[in-house]
Amino acid sequence: MNISLNAQILGSAMLGLTIGLALSHLPADSGAKISSLYACGLIGGVFVDLLKMVLIPLVFLSIAAGVANLSAHEHMHRIWRVTLIFFLFTTAVAVTEGLLVSNWFRPGAGLDVALFRDAMGHYQGQQLTLGEFGGKFLHSLFMNPVAAMAQGEVLATVIFALLVGIALVVLRDAAAKLVILMNEALSVVMLLVDWIMKLAPIGIMALLIKLAATQDAALLAALSKFVVVVLGSILFHGIVVLPLLLYLITGVTPLAFWRGARQALITAFATSSSSATLPVTLGCTQNQFKVDKSIAGFVVPLGATVNMDGTALYEAAAALFVANLVGAELNLGQQLVVFFTAMLAAIGAPGIPSAGMVTMVMVLQSVGLPAEAIAILLPIDRFLDAFRTMVNVQGDMIGSLVVQRLIKR
Repeated sequence: MNISLNAQILGSAMLGLTIGLALSHLPADSGAKISSLYACGLIGGVFVDLLKMVLIPLVFLSIAAGVANLSAHEHMHRIWRVTLIFFLFTTAVAVTEGLLVSNWFRPGAGLDVALFRDAMGHYQGQQLTLGEFGGKFLHSLFMNPVAAMAQGEVLATVIFALLVGIALVVLRDAAAKLVILMNEALSVVMLLVDWIMKLAPIGIMALLIKLAATQDAALLAALSKFVVVVLGSILFHGIVVLPLLLYLITGVTPLAFWRGARQALITAFATSSSSATLPVTLGCTQNQFKVDKSIAGFVVPLGATVNMDGTALYEAAAALFVANLVGAELNLGQQLVVFFTAMLAAIGAPGIPSAGMVTMVMVLQSVGLPAEAIAILLPIDRFLDAFRTMVNVQGDMIGSLVVQRLIKR
């Protein structure tokens, strides 16, 4: 009996979490635990490296060819507008959810900040003002394309691919052969993705074993209220808000969506990387949901770069958590600053070391909160990152379905 890849991935994910939880109860110096984690790190690392190997060629070819192919679409300009409006809308909704639940449940209030003073005292991180971040962010958009691709700078690669696609549209017939060549090259890369996905059950199981086995249960308990509030908000956005939008606009039921998106969502959870998951996301969008290749090739890679609902929600909630922890009351104006800063920060900042932490620091600094408090969040960040990345990827796939449906209307 042939077991589908979807079923293999789901089964391996459940097995990986079970084994990881069992290993977490072994002593840290246990030989079995050390050797198991080493093997899982090696196997999981190879799987992620394989996904990253095809990432840059896939991003460049899918966007450049997608934009060129959209030139034949009578609603090309509407596709651009609908995509950006949808991404901005869902991100704004996510940030609003994060602020509302944090104001309601007030995680961090009552905790003794002295418990974390040692971690805060030893934290050394790059700190940027909003202006400095904006300058670096704009600078990172326009890089030498060869250097950007070699360094894995996804956002700079997306910008260059967009410009190349627009140039192909302007040249039209003069570049027709190049468009055909790029489409053929994209087919080759997608075949490589299919081959890599045959290893997904093993790679995902290894990643989840390591994730479950290395979490600090005591620290999660100490910060349990914050973890529960953030997870509840992220899951509400992913299980209720986004599927509801999808159903109202396209008629696709949540169950049908989750069946088709399972590969991408589990891969996102295991890798905690929207970029590394991009090859799988694009494959699910085109093969499972039958989204037009030109639309999927534009919406999904762009979404993997700028559409980060889970991240935006987390950074807004984390800012209010730190404020409660240090006894600071943020008024409506300050929370509006957090709102807009979290939306900007969620886009990411390629080219800046520890970009996620730098953007989180920027959100804290925007309302005068201590940047050192980011050290409190570092030990639980990997755990929460798995869930918010899953929602980020979900938003990209739903975005492509929504765009296609609205354009057909």
